[in-house]
Amino acid sequence: MPKHRIFTTKFAGIYPLYVQKAERKQRTKKEVDQIICWLTGYDQAGLQQQIEQGNDLETFFAQAPAINPNRSLIKGVVCGVRVEEIEDPLMQKIRYLDKLIDELAKGKAMENILRQ
Repeated sequence: MPKHRIFTTKFAGIYPLYVQKAERKQRTKKEVDQIICWLTGYDQAGLQQQIEQGNDLETFFAQAPAINPNRSLIKGVVCGVRVEEIEDPLMQKIRYLDKLIDELAKGKAMENILRQ
């Protein structure tokens, strides 16, 4: 079975869309970066390196230093699908990130977004 198209999408192509979505709702690039780093374990330099290398989402998540163990606390619906019910681990990580960015754009407090 062929890979889902989103898996081969470049992270560098999606990242600016996350930032734009946040900035349209008066949130910041710094907050987007904080969310991505919380979920994946990248530091700012590692995140920037992933963008510059042009890695796809599959590689981006495969090279993530430490996927946050609290990700299982992320609940809700993205694109009509409950994130906690997604069976493919990579697709679930991608949707977790989508959900966190959605929460940021909806004005949730960072401590709630980061499940603290």
